[in-house]
Amino acid sequence: MKPSNKRLIGILLFVTILLAIPLIAMQFSNEVNWTLSDFVVAATLLFGAGLLLELVLRHLKKPKNRILLVAIIIVLLLIIWIELAVGIFGTPLAGS
Repeated sequence: MKPSNKRLIGILLFVTILLAIPLIAMQFSNEVNWTLSDFVVAATLLFGAGLLLELVLRHLKKPKNRILLVAIIIVLLLIIWIELAVGIFGTPLAGS
């Protein structure tokens, strides 16, 4: 098996395990309450970011460009995830 295929399988397994965590937590606690749409959005974000990272790693050869694009993808993923979780950009500041 090619190293790039191993990395792709690793991404898919990692995302699947990450998505299993809230699914399992929901069985034991009422604090975690994800809907089907939450899982779909999370899977789309995580798989999409993982596949974009794979694309960057596969096609870019210059380390500087790779690091820059990987960092941008991760920061965008985190910003979107945080916004969806707590809505930091859509809420007005107190007193405004």
